[in-house]
Amino acid sequence: MTHYRAIWISDVHLGTSGCQANYLLDFLKHNEADTFYLVGDIIDGWRLKQSFYWPQTHNDVVQKLLRKARKGSEVIYIPGNHDEAARDYFGMSFGDIQVREEVIHTTLDGRKLWVTHGDLFDGVMQYAKWLAYVGDSLYTFILYINRHFNRMRVKMGLQYWSLSQYLKHQVKNAVSYIADFEHIMAREARLRNCDGVVCGHIHKAEIREIDGLLYCNDGDWVESLSALVETTEGELKIIYWTHIKGDPVEDLVAPKITLQPAVEVLMKEATA
Repeated sequence: MTHYRAIWISDVHLGTSGCQANYLLDFLKHNEADTFYLVGDIIDGWRLKQSFYWPQTHNDVVQKLLRKARKGSEVIYIPGNHDEAARDYFGMSFGDIQVREEVIHTTLDGRKLWVTHGDLFDGVMQYAKWLAYVGDSLYTFILYINRHFNRMRVKMGLQYWSLSQYLKHQVKNAVSYIADFEHIMAREARLRNCDGVVCGHIHKAEIREIDGLLYCNDGDWVESLSALVETTEGELKIIYWTHIKGDPVEDLVAPKITLQPAVEVLMKEATA
């Protein structure tokens, strides 16, 4: 078990077939932190509205995070665009998980990092949301192909590889969009008198300096299988969890599994 000052994860997309819940469960099993930041798109409300998909492993992720909160870790949930319904609950706590609009994290060396999902500063999301829905459908299809491709790789003893990440990095417009997003987020951090920003949204893990500001993106758990961490020595780094260290978990759909167990626990804690 490795212990960190803070762990940031986002874009888990529970409720979709592209979610790599088994890898995330293994990551949570082997890593602990004083503070966990859930930086948006943890549950994919967009996809769940279209078709219900909720394997046992997805329920297990929710339960694992609840247990970490009960055992003393601070768990802060900052909703994104795919779980935007949770934005109605800013300031509330569910099972000791705090729902916040944004938060400032102070590193060991005193730097202030603004933590937000990032979709509110995405021009496509703000001015052409219909295009985001179209892109989401195409993206889901690519992830479907990627899922079956990686099942074959696992059987061959190879590590996880993301087709969608590869395609994204080959398309000039996608590269330009990512660069624009990163600069916008750095500018917004400066406006908030912060030393940097931690966000998600674009599914591209990154740590770099932009115009004197620290830009950090924790990646995702459908493509890069990554998290951002701050070590006990104050170092910020990205961890890629592309191998299962513990016993592998079959991510099978169980028809009798529903969202109800997780929702019942959350609501019970909220009203206690």
